[in-house]
Amino acid sequence: MNKLDIKGIELLAFDADDTLWDTQSYFDSAVDRYCKMLSPYGSYEHIYNIFYRKEIANLPSLGYGGKAFLISLIENAIEVSGGKVSNADIEQFIAIGREVLEIPATPLEGVERTLSLLKESGKYRMVLFTKGDSLEQESKCERSGLMPYFNDIEIVSTKTVKEYRNLCRHNGVESCNMLMIGNSFKSDIAPVLDIGGKGILIPYGRLWEHEVCEKYEHHNYITLNKFEELLQVLL
Repeated sequence: MNKLDIKGIELLAFDADDTLWDTQSYFDSAVDRYCKMLSPYGSYEHIYNIFYRKEIANLPSLGYGGKAFLISLIENAIEVSGGKVSNADIEQFIAIGREVLEIPATPLEGVERTLSLLKESGKYRMVLFTKGDSLEQESKCERSGLMPYFNDIEIVSTKTVKEYRNLCRHNGVESCNMLMIGNSFKSDIAPVLDIGGKGILIPYGRLWEHEVCEKYEHHNYITLNKFEELLQVLL
């Protein structure tokens, strides 16, 4: 395990989806069923690729999350099929989208124990910092049962340098005294490094294509294999 200097760290910020609980596998399963349903209108790869492009094109206006995902499913199906999808098909797409909105948000292995021990240590202020639809993310947070371990929760539309600076200001800490923990280098690590903060990357499963980016070495972040390894670094 690589070393990370945590001297001066006051604020721990945790990503939610695919850091504290599994999310991406539910989206992957939904897209898989969707592409198979639209097989009369093209190959699996073709349907998948154009849906992804539609989803990305909708981000500026719809943002992240299950509701935006559902709208993209329906819009894309109508366009791909030339308007030939039936009402019954659309009802199935809506059902697929609702399943994504209602994922169980069950904490991943070791998450609850780790958060509990970090909280008990009293060494840090702990905040859940996630992006997406506010109502949807709040619902997942409540279902997870993890809220007692956090001092606060902040839900933002995206994670850039601006949002991380605001996070530090809201919590009364300098950026150099903040540590972000998450599964995406693009959203959880790179912006934090840009403002002089520190990060811990914990990859989980398959990363959404939109979050894939070139990683680089930096003395202010390390990569861990398991969430529980945080205890060796932080306590």
